[in-house]
Amino acid sequence: MAKVKSAFICSNCGHEESKWAGRCPECGEWNTFTEVTKTSAAKGQGAGEKKRGTDSIPLNAIPHESGDRIKTNTEEVDRVLGGGLVRGSSVLIGGEPGIGKSTLMLQVAASTNNANACIAHAPAARTSAARAAAKILYVTGEESAAQLKTRAERLNINETAIEVLCETDLESIVRSFQTIKPSLVIIDSIQTLTSPELGNVPGTPNQIKYCCHEIVSYCRETGCPVFLIAHVTKEGSIAGPKLIEHMVDTVLYFDQSDSELRILRASKNRFGSVDEVGLFTMSAKGLQEVRNPASLFIVHREKQTPPGIIVAPVYEGSRVLMIEIQALVVPAKGAISRVFSDRIDSRRVSRVAAILEKHLSLRFCDQDIYVNVAGGLRIGEVGIELPLGLALYSARTSIPVSAKVAAAGELTLAGEIRPIGHMQRRIRTAKEMGYEIFVGPQSADTGTGASWQAVTDIGSAIQSVFDLDTTQQGRREQKDP
Repeated sequence: MAKVKSAFICSNCGHEESKWAGRCPECGEWNTFTEVTKTSAAKGQGAGEKKRGTDSIPLNAIPHESGDRIKTNTEEVDRVLGGGLVRGSSVLIGGEPGIGKSTLMLQVAASTNNANACIAHAPAARTSAARAAAKILYVTGEESAAQLKTRAERLNINETAIEVLCETDLESIVRSFQTIKPSLVIIDSIQTLTSPELGNVPGTPNQIKYCCHEIVSYCRETGCPVFLIAHVTKEGSIAGPKLIEHMVDTVLYFDQSDSELRILRASKNRFGSVDEVGLFTMSAKGLQEVRNPASLFIVHREKQTPPGIIVAPVYEGSRVLMIEIQALVVPAKGAISRVFSDRIDSRRVSRVAAILEKHLSLRFCDQDIYVNVAGGLRIGEVGIELPLGLALYSARTSIPVSAKVAAAGELTLAGEIRPIGHMQRRIRTAKEMGYEIFVGPQSADTGTGASWQAVTDIGSAIQSVFDLDTTQQGRREQKDP
């Protein structure tokens, strides 16, 4: 027989006590404890009984489910997801306020192939008429229905298949799931949901974890995919406990590089790669997909390229992007030199500068280094180390790099240049963009060509790009002010 007992839970942090207290010992708030009742099984109950769902199943006896994905008909979103939505999967998407998360989700809801999704998710017992009546459910806890309608009219969206539910109570939302039987669920946002069992204050860690767990569990059981919109902190990470990222299948971040460009990337994906990026531009009619991003991050100049600038082909996911690396080296303003770089890891910049100082005798220890990537894209692959070294050398010596040169390669601490992947695609993309000379390591998939210049170390790379004697140039000391 089940036993009923009382407990007191803090509505602010979720801390539990066996008796009421005026002040929560965990968060320090006053008068936040509320009494809840819990039901527990009596000791020895169910002994010797078999319960449904508790028996183990042999691996080869598990029924195979089709791996077909649901296309959202938004190419950039499908690319980041790994080809589309997996049935029953949960996707957490975070971004700064006003970046366009709700706009993106509303456009995805309108563009998703609802007919295929309904047929794929509808149980066999349902009739064809019921399948055709399946809906996409948009749960909004931050906006009213009128505000959502205004955005839909601005985006020219008038879909009868989209059901709007303005609700923050978790139990009411789950009941709506059971009534509507949606083919796709969008929660905007997970921080606004509350459950009476954990108090009435939304956004607490326990509220977020519990609401996320309940929604993800329901969608996984019914095979309905769900998008969960989340806020981010000042540090750029998704607000709430880190545990929520382990509950979902995919974690997406929606970043802004400038006033119009938006970048969608995955930090976790159980059903695809985390190297893919989706590119959008924000306009008056919503988010527009970037079809040809190869030249998106290139600055076109009529005059000679200034010192400290070089172009590098970067392999992001399944495509090559031509990006411009900018470097500036100035005398340190204090006793200690500093590195300012938010688009490329500052530790990588310091390591490349140390390699140049060791093997080319260029002094960077008394210099402040500024590094930027045009367009605001964050770059993490090792193939940018050679062009970064060339940009730092150019900035330190005030010798510009030719506008016809592109470079890619990995630098070792010994000053050697190691091969990197997908060299043929990098070279081909650089040629298509009009770059006549490509400098990089020799590898098995590069082939030969008049524009290909294979280099083995940083010294030979400097000679190839700047056409000078690196020994004499490296030993030449710049005059300090």
